[in-house]
Amino acid sequence: QVQLVESGGGLVQPGGSLGLSCAASGSIFSIYTMAWHRQVPGKQRELVATITNSDSTNYADSVKGRFTISRDNAKNTVYLQMNSLKPEDTAVYYCFAIVRSRGTGPFNYYWGQGTQVTVSS
Repeated sequence: QVQLVESGGGLVQPGGSLGLSCAASGSIFSIYTMAWHRQVPGKQRELVATITNSDSTNYADSVKGRFTISRDNAKNTVYLQMNSLKPEDTAVYYCFAIVRSRGTGPFNYYWGQGTQVTVSS
């Protein structure tokens, strides 16, 4: 079993910055991909950014140039640094990871419980 726990959400002003963290724990052999998604009530969850185990990154067009995803493999942690925040960035941000728990086993996916980010003056 693998658990993902997000932290770092909160209230920030437009133009401000906020950093999110997501730590994976449990039975982990390797983590291939980690990602951040976000969801606003009444809307579908959307992909924000992804990072592979080789540090290849991809970003949603809406956050390119403003957000940076990174990971610390020694800590099984993924980060999302959010700069130049806009009110439309307000959402619950969810951590996602594709994890291999055994060296010869399958890759499974996991979701965190989410952390609220509110951008408002």
